[in-house]
Amino acid sequence: MLKAAFMFLSTDANPDLHICNIETGNISLLTVGVPNYEVACKTVTELLERGITAIELCGGFGYEGVAQIKKAVNGKIPVGVVRFDIHPGLGNMSGDSIF
Repeated sequence: MLKAAFMFLSTDANPDLHICNIETGNISLLTVGVPNYEVACKTVTELLERGITAIELCGGFGYEGVAQIKKAVNGKIPVGVVRFDIHPGLGNMSGDSIF
């Protein structure tokens, strides 16, 4: 079974509260919200400890945010990205210009 995570940005998210898991026969998908890149990097290292083997980032993560996550996982798991140049949930801005 693939143990994957989807991480989304919301300035009022708390990864201890805004987290849920969905399982099918083939995948366990943990969805977690984080308020900024700093918390995202901390959270992703915790996800590695929980056995997550792949992560996908929401479109709010700009190029710099993705680079920070890739550095945090240190090549241990693949990192995928949903891409928005500007994100409607972040006031039509990239996380790079906010965080």
